[in-house]
Amino acid sequence: MTIDKPEMVLIDVDGTLVDSVPDLAWCVDEMMRQLGREPWGEADVRNWVGNGVERLVRRALSGRLDGEPDEADFQRAYPIFLDLYAENTSKRSSLYPGVREGLDYLASTGIPMGCVTNKAEQFTLPILRDLGIIDDFGIVISGDTLARKKPDPLPLLHAAKYFGVSPTRSLMVGDSVSDVKAARAADFQIVCMSYGYNHGVDIREANPDAVIDSLTELRGLLEKAA
Repeated sequence: MTIDKPEMVLIDVDGTLVDSVPDLAWCVDEMMRQLGREPWGEADVRNWVGNGVERLVRRALSGRLDGEPDEADFQRAYPIFLDLYAENTSKRSSLYPGVREGLDYLASTGIPMGCVTNKAEQFTLPILRDLGIIDDFGIVISGDTLARKKPDPLPLLHAAKYFGVSPTRSLMVGDSVSDVKAARAADFQIVCMSYGYNHGVDIREANPDAVIDSLTELRGLLEKAA
């Protein structure tokens, strides 16, 4: 596992920096209760997270990763979920072990850092602020910041242009196949966390450039980088 030394690092939020499933699962289950339906529990919801809250709600209503519920059901449920999540964005969520130390190391290198997530801005900014990491990033690109989101390369290329860095000298740190696809399409290097949200599939199957168990391991990768 070797990578070239990057001139910019972009980092995903859910499943990479933050374990947000406890809040998302609570909101899904409360939404289901308000709809008069059975809650799913955190284990099921954990496999559905990773493509934004709209997809999460559709999966919860249909009970399937690729499910499409009745549209009238979705239109009734989605506002309920949004209201619940607005009040419960970070009450139960937490940084993964090693995240604070990993961000501190990256800051010490002087490498510009950005945050790129498919989470909507109305939820992204509060969770980064509440967990004390918003000031670590020179740019935050949320799922609704631009016309397209990951796995499209646009958010990554936008950040590279913002910092004036070549995509080939840039690194994406994520946890899902969506992150890998976006990085490959943008010509970024990609490092993935082993613990994230990839719908129950080992992220190694997506062939990122490296897989690490803690953000602190970036130090070893970068210190060996050319």
